[in-house]
Amino acid sequence: MAALLFGCQQKKEEPQPMNVDTTKVHKKVIYQVFPRLFGNTNTTNKPWGTLEENGTGKFSDFTEKALEEIKNLGVTHIWYTGVPHHALVTDYASQGISPDDPDVVKGRAGSPYAVKDYYNVNPDLADTVENRLQEFKELIARTHNAGLKVLIDIVPNHVARNYEGNSTPTGLEAFGASDDRTVTYARNNNFYYIPDSDFKVPVWENGYLPLGGADHEMSDHEFVEVPAKWTGNGSRAAQPKMNDWYETVKVNYGVRPDGSYDFESLPESYDQEDFKTHYEFWQDKSVPDSWVKFKDIALYWLEHGIDGFRYDMAEMVPVEFWSYMNSHIKMKNNEALLVAEVYQPTLYRDYIRKGKMDYLYDKVELYDSLKHIMQGHGWTDHIPKVLEGLQDIEHHMLHFLENHDEQRIASPEFVGNALKGMPAMVVSATSTTSPTMIYFGQEVGEAGAENAGFGQPSRTSIFDYIGVPSHQRWVNDKNYDGGQLFDDEKKLRDFYRRLLNFTVASEALMGTYQDIHYFNKDHTEGYDHKVLSYVRWSDAEKLIITTNFHDGDSRVFELKIPQEIIKEWNLDEGTYPVVDALYGSEKEMAVKNGIGKLDITLNPLESFIFVVK
Repeated sequence: MAALLFGCQQKKEEPQPMNVDTTKVHKKVIYQVFPRLFGNTNTTNKPWGTLEENGTGKFSDFTEKALEEIKNLGVTHIWYTGVPHHALVTDYASQGISPDDPDVVKGRAGSPYAVKDYYNVNPDLADTVENRLQEFKELIARTHNAGLKVLIDIVPNHVARNYEGNSTPTGLEAFGASDDRTVTYARNNNFYYIPDSDFKVPVWENGYLPLGGADHEMSDHEFVEVPAKWTGNGSRAAQPKMNDWYETVKVNYGVRPDGSYDFESLPESYDQEDFKTHYEFWQDKSVPDSWVKFKDIALYWLEHGIDGFRYDMAEMVPVEFWSYMNSHIKMKNNEALLVAEVYQPTLYRDYIRKGKMDYLYDKVELYDSLKHIMQGHGWTDHIPKVLEGLQDIEHHMLHFLENHDEQRIASPEFVGNALKGMPAMVVSATSTTSPTMIYFGQEVGEAGAENAGFGQPSRTSIFDYIGVPSHQRWVNDKNYDGGQLFDDEKKLRDFYRRLLNFTVASEALMGTYQDIHYFNKDHTEGYDHKVLSYVRWSDAEKLIITTNFHDGDSRVFELKIPQEIIKEWNLDEGTYPVVDALYGSEKEMAVKNGIGKLDITLNPLESFIFVVK
C-alpha cells in the first residue's frame, strides 16, 4: 500500500469539518455470528471432524440470556451468518433432504455461500430437522424480544452447484427449472451453460482431498452436471480449477457472455432519486427472470420478520439489479438494513446512490489502513486522508476489524495480540457516523488457531464443524456469563462493552468530525505518527478522541484543540472539565488565546474519549 507508506510523510492540508445528517438517531452496531459455531461447546476440534465428533451450534442456543448479553455488549443488529440451506456433507436423507456430494462441497459443514434452497434453513441448526424453519422463526421472535434486529445473507452472484430449491413456494420456480440448456446464454435462463460438455471435478493439488481423504460413498471425483455450467467466479471451463469457486454456479442477470446488458440501464440522473422513484422506474420494464427470483426471495424473508440483508460480492451483479431489488425491499419495509460487500472504491457511489445500498464494506480504505498501522508498517497520518476521501459517503461505509473473511486480530498472521486491536477499534467505532460491525469472539480475543480441515488457522473456519475456544469460555456451558474467560479476555470484553455502548448512545458521533491530528503533529512535542486525534460534536455533546497505537511506548504531550474548533464550540477563555467516556478519568482543558490545551499521558494501546463538560 504505497500511498500509506509514502503519502504519510508529506505535509497535508487541514481537512474541513465533515457535516453530516444529524437526524440519524444513533450509531448501529452489527454483531456477526455463525449459529453453527456460536453455541457449540464441544472442544474436540478434530480436523475434518464430523458433526457427531466436533459438534454444532443450534438456533436454540440463542437463549433469552445469550441475546440479552449480546444486546448488553452494545449491539443493535445481529447478522446470523449461514442460515439459508446450503450444501453440506452431513446425511439428512432420512429427513427427506437429498445428500450433497463432497466433491463439490468445501469442508464437511459446507460453505454458507453455496446455497441449495433459499426458502429453507440449514438443517444443522435445528433441534428437529423437520421443524427447522419454525425453529428459525422462533429465533427471530426471541431476537426481536431482546430489542435486536435480524440480518441474514443473500448471495446474489452464485448458488450451490446442486441447487434444488425443494422448499420453493407453490407458484414460484426454483433456479434453473425452466432454463434452456442447449444454449450458452438466454436472457431468462438463470444459469450460463457449456453446451455439449459435461462438468468435471477440479484436479486436486497440493495434497488436498475432499474430507481430508476420509471414505465417503459419494467421494469419487465425479459429479454429474450435463451440460456443465459456468462456475460462480465466472470460470467458463467445464472443469474449473481447484481455486475457482467450483462448488457454485454463476447466476445470469441478463449479462450476455460478451459483457453487454440485456436490460434497460438506469438514467444517470437516478443517482439523485429516492427508492420510490427507482421502484416506479421498473414497474413498466421487462427484467430478466433471475431478478424476479431474488426479489421474491427477499420479500419472502421480510414476511418472516427479517429486518435486512447482507449481500455477498454485490459488485459482481449489475447495479441496475440492485436498484430493482432494493427498491422493492424498501417499498415493503423502508427501514430494512441493506449491507453489501463491495471492494472497488470506484463503484461505491453507484452502488449506494443507484443501487440503493445502505452500507458498503469499508475494507480497502479504513480497514486496510488500520491493519497496516496495527502491524507496525503504517502511519496514522493516512487515516484523516481516508476519511476525507470518503466524506460524501461516510455514513454509508460499514466499519469492521474482523469478519469471517478476514484474519482474527489475535492470530499471528495478523498481529498476534488482541489488545493491539483496541486503538483501531476506537477509531473504527468513533471516527464517522457509519455502523460498526464486530465478529463473534472478537470481543474476547479469539485467535482462530484451529486446523479445522478445509479451514486453516488465522480465520475461524466457516466450512467445518469446529469449536471456537475463547468464545466457548464466554459461553461457559451455555450460561453465557464469561465464567471461564481468562482475566485478559474479561478485560477485553469489558472494553468492547464500554466502547460500543457509548457509541450507540452518543449524539456527537452522529454529528460533525474534524481532524486535529495534523495540527498536533505540527505544534505538539511528543506527538507522533502512531498517535491519532480528532474531535466529534453535536449541539449537545463535544468529544475529544485520542489514541496510541504504540504497543510498547507511552506518549506524554499537551494535546491542542485549534482555534476554529474552540470558536465553533463557543468556549471562552478558562478551564473546562473533561471526563473519559470509557473509564471515567477526569482532567481539565484550558482555553488560552483561543486554543484548547489538554495534558495527556497515553499508555501503550490506550485511548481516551473525552467528553467536554
